[in-house]
Parts: sequence; structure tokens; C-alpha cells
Amino acid sequence: MRVIHIITRMIIGGAQENTLFNCVDLRREYGDEVLLVTGPAMGPEGDLLTQGRAGDLAVNVVPELVRAISPAKDWVALRKLRQIIRDFKPDVVHTHSAKGGLLGRRAAFVESVPATVHTVHGAPFHPYQPALARAFFRMCETRAAKWCDRLISVADAMTDLLVRAKVADREKFVTIYSGMDVEPFIHADEKRDATRRSLGILPNHVVIGKIARLFHLKGHDDLITAAPSIVAACPDVRFLLVGDGVLRSSLQCRIDSLGLGSHFIFTGLVPPNVVPSMIGAMDTLVHTSFREGLARALPQALIAGRPVVSYDIDGAREVAVDHETGFLVRPGDTAQLSQRLIELVADDVARHRMGTTGKARFTERFRHETMTREIRKLYEQLLR
Repeated sequence: MRVIHIITRMIIGGAQENTLFNCVDLRREYGDEVLLVTGPAMGPEGDLLTQGRAGDLAVNVVPELVRAISPAKDWVALRKLRQIIRDFKPDVVHTHSAKGGLLGRRAAFVESVPATVHTVHGAPFHPYQPALARAFFRMCETRAAKWCDRLISVADAMTDLLVRAKVADREKFVTIYSGMDVEPFIHADEKRDATRRSLGILPNHVVIGKIARLFHLKGHDDLITAAPSIVAACPDVRFLLVGDGVLRSSLQCRIDSLGLGSHFIFTGLVPPNVVPSMIGAMDTLVHTSFREGLARALPQALIAGRPVVSYDIDGAREVAVDHETGFLVRPGDTAQLSQRLIELVADDVARHRMGTTGKARFTERFRHETMTREIRKLYEQLLR
């Protein structure tokens, strides 16, 4: 097949890793001709393509394909996407992200591409936006859904959300979980002691980890609110915050004002290949984001044998199975969050049982080879 993937920017992030794995797998496993089209990787997260993992994958950077709404740039980007499609003559155009998905699907539709697919990594509209912005993005998604043949959701919850919003009928959706390289997480314990020593974590410390940008709606404030009661009940607890962002200074100030500076460790931004060792240093993972399609940190932790405590949002319940692989908490309920984390910190038997269950249940499901196999089957069905 000849396949074009279109995404707004190849920063270090879940949707981008998913896309890169898919592109590389299609070439390596199936001999397909693949072109990745992306905008510039602007942002503090870093550029995924500079890490060398793309190999000799063909990449076309469109400077005008930017995340922010810009009518002039968007018009130029659309024209360039149409020309790229005419030159490459793909069998399939597969789009990702809001802007890349909107412009990419329009370009593929106008150029009569045989099959067009869009992956919903997370809905671009949500309750925390102003009502006008939410209505606008919902309208854009509804229009763009008419320009593609199938919508891939990374979790059943994303399908439910978009069907309720009348973006498209349920029959147009298929769920294919976002793939990853599971091997480093399977072996996450191999560097556990060394990583903990490098972070100043002692053998008696029980570590609650969180992997997320230090950004709005990621829920770090809620974890800090829950922290005093957790520390009071379990003095040996430590909180490991993996990631960086604009809120670092304010979060650090709040932690210091509560007298909890010695209980929190900030790692800053770490490259993806370091994430498994960070999870290996943890004893449980907490996810307090208020919106996210299906955070990769949840299956990553479970594949590493770590139980999870997550806010019950979007696709979280599809991996954070309450009382089996961890606990679900009502979003914003910091009292319940504290209670559940105390339970896990105090009970190493429960941590081991839930982590082992998660590892057995989700390792194969989240292999990137599994994801690519399912996506390519979908391509074949659509082309037939």
C-alpha cells in the first residue's frame, strides 16, 4: 500500500508515538510505502523525530501546519497537503490530531483518496472550554467526520463521547488501542534500585508516581491537596512527578508552603526511553488528569506490574479496572483519592496482586505490532 499519515506536530507525546510506530511498522512488517506529513514540532515537549527512531521514514514538514487557528496559514497548509497527496498518490490517508485531522481529511476528500481514516486520540472539545469554543470545535469535528471513511478511537469511551455529541454514527467508529513498545516496561524492574538511588529514594520509601506535563487540567494540584493526609498516614511515602511545564514553579511553591518539600521529587522533562525506568522506581502510579483519551502512562504502569489510581475520565476505566488493576476515583474528589492511595501504599500484597493482574491483561493488547496489525486490516477492508 501507499499510505500518508498526517499529524499537526511530532512532539514527544502519546499520539505522536502511536503515529510513528504505525508508520515504521507498516514499512518494516508489510513493505508499505509510507510518508509522514507533519507541521513543525513547536513546544516545550521536545521533537520526537530528532531521536532517530524514525529511521529512513520519509517525512515532509509543512511549516504552515500549526496547532493554533490561523486562516492564512491554514489555507496554505491545505493547498500544500492537496499537492502532496497528488504527488504521492496514496491508497490511504490516515490523519491524527485536531488541525491535522481537519485539514488532512479535507485534502484527502477533495483529492478523492480511496480510503481516509482518522484516529481520535482525544476529543478537541471538552467541558473546560468556553461554550463558544466547544461548539466551534464540535462543529469542525462533525464536518470533518463526513470527509473520512472510518474513525479509530483509542478507547471505547472516545466513541461514546463523540456519538453523544452527534459527531458521527456509532457504526463509523472502531476501537484500536494505542500501541507502544512494551518490552522496556516488562523489564522496568531491572533498573529499579539504580534509578531510586539516583533520585534519592531510600529502600523503605513507597513511591507514588505521576507522569504528565505540569500543565492545567493535569490534576497536579489535586494530588498536592491529597498529599498531607497521605503523608500523615504513611510518612515513608514519596511523590515522583515526571514531566515539566509552565506550572512547575507554582506547584513547587505550594508544596513548600505545606512543608512537604522533602516528600516530592521533580524529574523535569525526560526522554521516552527513560520513562520505563521511572515507572520501575515507582510502587504505584496516579493519574489525576481531568481529560485525556486514554493516557499511555496507565497501561505502561500496568505492563510494568504497577497498580494505578486514576480519575474516572474518558478511557481510564478500560485499563484501571476498579479493585482489579487499581482504583477509580471521582474526578476532583481529593478525599477519595487520598484514601485509595493510602490503601495501596500500606498494602504491598494488594499492590503486587493488582500489578500482576494488569501486566497479564494488557501487555499483548498494547503492543504496537498489535495496533498496526488491526489498523492495516482496517485499511484492507476499506479498500476492498
